[in-house]
Amino acid sequence: MTQKEKLVLVGNGMAGVNAVEHLLKLTPDKYEVTIFGSEPHPNYNRILLSYVLSGDSKVEDIVIHPYEWYTNNHITLHTNQTVTQIDTTAQTVTSDKGLTVSYDKLILATGSNPFMIPMPGADKEGVMAYRTIRDCEIMIESAKKYKKAIVIGGGLLGLEAARGFLNLGMQVDVVHIVDTIMERQLDRTASKMLQAALEEQGINFLLAKQSAEIVGDKRVTGLKFKDGTVAEADLIVMAVGIRPNVELARNSGVECNPGIVVNDYLQTSVPNVYAVGECAMHRGIAYGLVAPLYEQGAVLAKHLAGVETGPYEGSILYTKLKVSGVDVFSGGKFVDAEGTKAIRIHDEFTGVYKKVVIQDNKIIGAVLFGDTADGTRLMQMIREETDVSAMAKTSILTDSSSGEGSASGVAEMKEDAIICGCNGVTKGTICSAIKEQGLTTVDEVKNCTTASRSCGGCKPLVSDLLAFTLGASYDKNAVKESICGCTDHTRDEVVEAIREKGLSHVREVMNVLSWHNEEGCSKCRPALNYYLGMVSPSTYQDDSTSRFVNERMHANIQKDGTYSVVPRIYGGVTNPTELKRIAEVAEQFKVPTVKFTGGQRLDLLGVKKEDLTAMWEALDMPSGYAYGKALRTVKTCVGETFCRFGTGDAMAVGIELEKRFERLNTPAKVKLAVSGCPRNCAESGIKDLGVVSVDGGWELYAGGNGGVKVRVGDLLTTVKTEQEIIEYTEAYLQYYRETGKYGERTSEWVHRLGVEHIRDVVENEEERKQLCTRMDLALSVTQDPWRQAIDSKKIQRDLYEVVEL
Repeated sequence: MTQKEKLVLVGNGMAGVNAVEHLLKLTPDKYEVTIFGSEPHPNYNRILLSYVLSGDSKVEDIVIHPYEWYTNNHITLHTNQTVTQIDTTAQTVTSDKGLTVSYDKLILATGSNPFMIPMPGADKEGVMAYRTIRDCEIMIESAKKYKKAIVIGGGLLGLEAARGFLNLGMQVDVVHIVDTIMERQLDRTASKMLQAALEEQGINFLLAKQSAEIVGDKRVTGLKFKDGTVAEADLIVMAVGIRPNVELARNSGVECNPGIVVNDYLQTSVPNVYAVGECAMHRGIAYGLVAPLYEQGAVLAKHLAGVETGPYEGSILYTKLKVSGVDVFSGGKFVDAEGTKAIRIHDEFTGVYKKVVIQDNKIIGAVLFGDTADGTRLMQMIREETDVSAMAKTSILTDSSSGEGSASGVAEMKEDAIICGCNGVTKGTICSAIKEQGLTTVDEVKNCTTASRSCGGCKPLVSDLLAFTLGASYDKNAVKESICGCTDHTRDEVVEAIREKGLSHVREVMNVLSWHNEEGCSKCRPALNYYLGMVSPSTYQDDSTSRFVNERMHANIQKDGTYSVVPRIYGGVTNPTELKRIAEVAEQFKVPTVKFTGGQRLDLLGVKKEDLTAMWEALDMPSGYAYGKALRTVKTCVGETFCRFGTGDAMAVGIELEKRFERLNTPAKVKLAVSGCPRNCAESGIKDLGVVSVDGGWELYAGGNGGVKVRVGDLLTTVKTEQEIIEYTEAYLQYYRETGKYGERTSEWVHRLGVEHIRDVVENEEERKQLCTRMDLALSVTQDPWRQAIDSKKIQRDLYEVVEL
C-alpha cells in the first residue's frame, strides 16, 4: 500500500479548505490532511457574518463544512490552535499548544487581519474590529446594553456592519473619509442611490469626515473629527480595510512583500510551502474577495493533485453587497475612461441603475443597482472578453430572469464558471446535481448544492441552468419563490396562512410558519406587516417597528439627517390661504428649502426631527404620504375648466380620487393622474392608474411607469361617468392590494398577471362590487399619521424626542 503524503493546512478559513475540498475530489487518497484553525469553529462562510449580525442567520447557518465533513474525509482538525512556528528544513509546524506535525506539503492560508486606525483612544473599551464570529457575538451583546454605534468605513464591510446594528435596534452613523460610499466598487450615481436606500432604512452618514480621536474615559463615548465636531457613540467599529496576516510566514523565512509572495501556481519562496487566499500576494495583488480565493484554490488543488492545469493569472474583481432590501453589484473596470463607452439605464421611478462599460467592443466592467440579476452573466462576459460588436447593445442588459437563454448566456459558460459567488458553486456542479438528483426547482438546487442559499443574487442564473439542463420539461412558473431567506414560504402561502389560521401579529406569523430566523429581516417584516393589514384591515394593529424609518417617522429622512415635510395638496390644486400658511410655517421653522415636486406638491426640506410634530400642527394639513407605500399623488391638468381642448373636469376628478384613496396602504407606492383630454398633459399614460377624458367618457390605463425603463399603461377599460371612474379604480387598487407582492409596483404586477386577466376581474360586476366592499372596509379605518402624532405624547416621546446620550 502506497504511503500517503502529509499535507498540512494552516488556516481553517474559506480559501484553504476550499482548496483541500477540490484536492480531495481530484485525488482522495494521495494526502493525509491535517488542518489547524485559530478559531473554535469548523470552516464557515466569513462573508455571511453580516447575516448573523443582522439576525438573518445563525452561526450554524453559515458553516460550510461541519465537523462531520472532516471526519468523513479523514481530515485531522485542530481548532482553537494557532500555528506559531514552521521549521522549513525539518518540514514541521508547531502550534501554540505545543503540538508539532510534520508535512510534505504545507499550505499557508492564514488570511488577513483587520486594520485598526492608530488614533488616540483606539485602545478604549468599546472600540473593535469586525472580522470573526467572536466579533459578531460581542456586537450582538453590546446592542443589548448600548444604543448608539459608529462604524468607521463606508466600504462593503462597514455598510453590512451598520445594517446589522440597525437590526439590533441601535442607532448607527457611518463615517467615511470621502463624500461617496463604496467608491472602490461603485460610480457616483450608484453610490448616491445606495446611500439614499440605506438612509431610508435608518443609517445616518457622516461623509467627508476625517477621524481624529476617540473620546471617553475608560469606555468610548464619542468620535472627534479633525474639523472639531464630535459624534456620540457607545460602540465604535473600525471597518477600514485588512492587511495580509504574514507574521508566521515572515518569521519562518518565507518572502513577504507585504503579503506572502506566490507564483502562478501559488508556490512561495520556500520549497513545498504554498500560500492561498487573503494572505497571498500574487503579481503584487492581495485579494480580499471570495471569488479570487476560490480561483486560486482550484489551481493549487490541481497542482498538488498532479493534474494538468493552467497558471493562475489573477482575477477580475466583482462585489455584491449583502444588505437586506438593497441589491448592488459591481465588477471589473466600471469607471469611464478615455477610449471607453458606456450603456446606462437609470430608472429613478423603480430605483434601478445599470451601467456597462465597453472598450474595444468588449465589456470591461459593470455596475448594477436595484436589479443585479445580470451580474453573473456580465461577469462571465467580462472574463471571456466576449466580443459584443455584433450584439444589439440594448440586449446586453436584458433581464436574465426573463428566461431567455440567449440573454443569460448560460449555455456558453464553462463548466467551472462560478454561479454562486457566496458559496463557490460552479455551473458544472449545479448541472450535475440537476441531472443526477432529478432537481426541478431553484429551491431544490439550493438545498442540494447551496447555490443561492445566501444572498440569492444568482437565483435567475440557477433558474436558467434548470431551463438549459431540463429543456422543455422545466416549468419556470412552478418555481417556488420564498418572500425572503428567513422562510421557504411564498407570498401566496403566507397570505393564505394568515387568512386560514387567523394570524394577527408579525411574530405570530413567523412563529406559526416556522421562520428560520425568529426575528425576521428588513425584507419580510414590512411585507408581513402589510399582508396582515391587508387581510384584516379593521382589526390589525399596525406594527410600526416592522416599517422602514421613513414610514415610522412619516417623513423622509435626508442625507444630512434632517427631514422633509410634504403636506397633502389634493389634485395639485391649492389656494392662497393654504399657500400663505405653508409659507408662514416655513418661515417659523426656518425651513431652508421649499421645492415644487413632480407630483404638484410643495416639499419643505431641511426640517429638524424635533420640529416635525410642531410643524405639522402649525400647518394643520394632512400628510402627503411622500414617504409611504401608499397613494402618493393624483396629478391633474386644468381640464375643461380652463383648457380650450379639455373635455373632462380633470381637477375635480383628481381631487375626488385623491380624497377617496389617501392613506390607503398598497404593496408599493401608487401614483395616479387625470387628463382632461387625450393631449395628456398630466402624463396619465405612465402612472399606476391613468384616467383620460375622451369623447363620451373616460379611458383608464393600468400599470404605467415613468423613467428610463418606461412602461406605458395598458388600456384597462372605458367608462362613461365619473362615478364609474371611482368604482373601477376601487376595484383595480383593491385587487392590486390583494394579489400584489410587497414592493411590487403595478407596472410589474400588470406584467405578471396580464392586463386581460385584471380587466376580466374588474369588468365582472359581481367581483367588482366585492372588491369595492373590501376597499370600503380598508378605507374606513385609516387615520392621518401626522394628527396621531400631534395628539399623542407617547408617539412624540418615542419617535421625535431628541435624547442626549
